[in-house]
Parts: sequence; C-alpha cells; structure tokens
Amino acid sequence: MSEITAPGRGGDRGTVVLTYGTFDLFHYGHLRILQRAAELGDYLIVGVSTDEFNGVKGKRCVYPWEHRARIVEAIRFVDEVIPERCWEQKRRDILDRDVDILVMGTDWQEKFDHLEDICRVVYLPRTPDISSTGIKKDVKRNH
Repeated sequence: MSEITAPGRGGDRGTVVLTYGTFDLFHYGHLRILQRAAELGDYLIVGVSTDEFNGVKGKRCVYPWEHRARIVEAIRFVDEVIPERCWEQKRRDILDRDVDILVMGTDWQEKFDHLEDICRVVYLPRTPDISSTGIKKDVKRNH
C-alpha cells in the first residue's frame, strides 16, 4: 500500500492542508489535531510515518504502518493518507501536492519554518494530558 485516497474525494480540492504523524495507539489527541488541521482548509492529507522512518527517529510502534494508515484513513475529515519515509520529503510533498498549509504540533515549533517560502506553516498545540508515550507507560506500569 503506497497511499490511500478516500473514494469520491479529490476533485477541486480548494485549500490543501498537510500534516504528519506516527499515530500509534490512536487516541483523542490524534483525533483533535487532525480535526483542527482539517478545519484550516478543504482537503486534508496526512503523512503517516513508516515503520522504517520511525526506526530512524528512535520510535518503535505497537501497530505497523498499514494498520496506523488504515485507522487514519477511516476518519471522515481525512481525504488522503501518504507514507512519510524521511524528513526531507516534506518540501517535495508540499510542492507535488500543491499544499497551501503545513500543520505540525507545537512540539515542532519553528522546526519547519524553512518551508514558509512555499506554504503557510501552522503549529497547533497538543491536547494536554494524553500521548501515545504516556499510554505505553501506563500500560507497562499496570501490567
């Protein structure tokens, strides 16, 4: 599976928004950032980090890329899911997919400002008190 496009979407896309994430142990915080990203435009593309790229980032997922991508794809306001394979692909994705707005969490504040020459960059705050890392720690502590 290389990318997923929701059926019946993608014609005149209007304002295109792009965001990226791992989306392991999908939770309310993930849903909120995707919802808020979708509200900034008309067409939402989500790059889901591949298992190999997560290895480069020092992350180990509970669920493989295919499962995480399918979960994200099932969200009604997500129009397209693509694999995120490396840091450098963001510029290429923005240009190739005519992206108007790149959305990242505030944990990445200023890290992608260099892309403002080709699109608007928006940093959204994380949902407090929930994270996949926290969930993993809670599960480990309780078992």
